Formats: sequence, structure tokens, C-alpha cells
Amino acid sequence: MGFRPRPKAARDVGFAVKHLGKIIRSVQAFGRELSRKPSATNPSQDIAIGVALGGGFARGIAHVGVLKVLEEENIPIRVVAGTSVGALIGACYCSGLSIAEMQNVAQRTRFTSFARWTLSRCGFASTDRMIDFLGRTLKCRTFEELRIPLGVSATDFNTGEGVVFHAGSIIDPVRASCAYPGMFLPVEIGGRYLVDGMLSHPVPTRPLREMGADRVLAVHLKGTWANGGAPRHLFDVIGQSFAIAQDAMSPVWRSAADLVVEPDVAGFAYDDFKHASDLIHAGEVAMRKALPEVRKWIETPAEANYPAIERRRAPRVVPMPAD
Repeated sequence: MGFRPRPKAARDVGFAVKHLGKIIRSVQAFGRELSRKPSATNPSQDIAIGVALGGGFARGIAHVGVLKVLEEENIPIRVVAGTSVGALIGACYCSGLSIAEMQNVAQRTRFTSFARWTLSRCGFASTDRMIDFLGRTLKCRTFEELRIPLGVSATDFNTGEGVVFHAGSIIDPVRASCAYPGMFLPVEIGGRYLVDGMLSHPVPTRPLREMGADRVLAVHLKGTWANGGAPRHLFDVIGQSFAIAQDAMSPVWRSAADLVVEPDVAGFAYDDFKHASDLIHAGEVAMRKALPEVRKWIETPAEANYPAIERRRAPRVVPMPAD
């Protein structure tokens, strides 16, 4: 039998059915995309709220309390930036740990969980244990896998330049951000020797602006290392000296913040890991006091709070990949 062409009417019907199927699939895809887009009637979906978590060693456990309240009140967090312990807490949160999991980690963490005393000309402790600590704790290993974008700040030891990581591996940037000068050894990444981010971004509000935050909530852990008398040891001297320097730098980061939350951590020592519950509570109390102001953001156009001229003045932070 030879080839017999299909009647024209049958070809037309087939053509119509084929294209009707494409149209239906396109409409379905459009519907799915539309359902994912923020509702115009829900302003909270149109504003990018960012949280800047400052340094403070064990006092940084208070950050968990701040994040806990924001979650309980359904305040959407679009982006996070952290310095020192703020980078560590931010990495845990952005990787997907629940607040309950973070509380559990905080209760079990001690100085030796991530640090090891060592003899070196560059410091008294190494953060190499943090590699295993973060490997066990985080739910992902790279910035690209995080559920919420994260910026981790460190400082170039040789140039003094602030370095903000938000690409590549997470672990070494967090180690660098926590490398408190004089106590912890510097961390080498990409041929640069890096130390604690507090020297360049004590509270990383400006990097958060560069990452796209419309509103910036800064969490500052104000505390002293001195007890009113003579310093007890070298760490008191180093710590109190940096506390003084941070106070002098505060106008820089405060100018980029819409709201500064300051948990009352003055009564806690820098290594008070055993008081994790009390520190978390301090964060909760401070954040609940600030909630009325945060709720106003959701009801107010984003640009009204941070003028465009201030955005232009904010220094551009050049991201540095970790690998």
C-alpha cells in the first residue's frame, strides 16, 4: 500500500487540538507564577526587611531571642548580614535551623566547641574546631544554598578593608568573621589574611543596604569587658580597647539603620555560654519592645524611611567569594 495523505479536515482538527493544549499549559503556568507573586494587598510581601547581627562573643546568643520574636510575629526577613558571632548565628538561621534547634545548639555550646587553645605569635586560640562545629550544625555548606541571603563581614588584616562574603563556601568566612584579634589566629582566604569583621562593620548595616534591604533592623550587643577596676588579664585589655573603638565607630553603622535593638547584656561576661537561656530571653525582651516600630514598616512605603540620597552615600561593598 502506498502513502495516503490525511484528509484536510483531520489535519485541521489535529492542529487545533495541539495548539489548544499549548494554550492550556501556558495558562496553567501563568496561573502558577501569578500565585507565587506577592499580593498587592499584602504590603509585608513588598518590603525587604534586613537584619544586621553585630558581634559580642557569648552575648551574641541574644540574637536567637531577637529572631525568635520576629518569627513568632510573622515579620518577614528577606536578608541577613552578620559580624563575628552575628555571622555564626546568621549562618545557622539562614541555613534552615529552626529557632528550637538554635536554642538547643546554644544550650550545648561552650568555648571549646569551636576554639582550641594554642601557642602562636598571632593569637592564643585557633578556630579550626569551628570547621567541624559548623559542618555538624549547618544544614548547607554554601551561600548559594541558603534559604535566606546572608552576608558575612570580615576585615583584611593588611589593608583594613571590610570584606563581605555572600558566595561560595560558608565555613571559612564565618571563621574569619569570628577571628577576634589577639585572641584568635587570622584566617587565610584567597591569599588574604582576615580578622574579625567588627573592625570594619561592628554591626553590618551598610553591607545589608547593598544587599537590597529596604528596612534595616540592627542588633547591637553593647557590653564592656572592664569591671570598673584594674584589668584582670590580657583579654580584658584587648576586649575593652575594642569596645571603646566600637563606640567611636557607632555613628557610621547607625546612620544606615532604621531601628537599633539593644538587648540588655551588660551583666553577662564575654564567655557566659552557660547562661544561654538568659541571653535568649534578653533578646526576646528587647525585640518585643521594638515590635510596634517594625510593624509600621509593613504599613509604610519602603522608600519613605531611607531617602535615596542616603542610599547613594552608602559605600559599595565588594563581595568576595570564599573559593
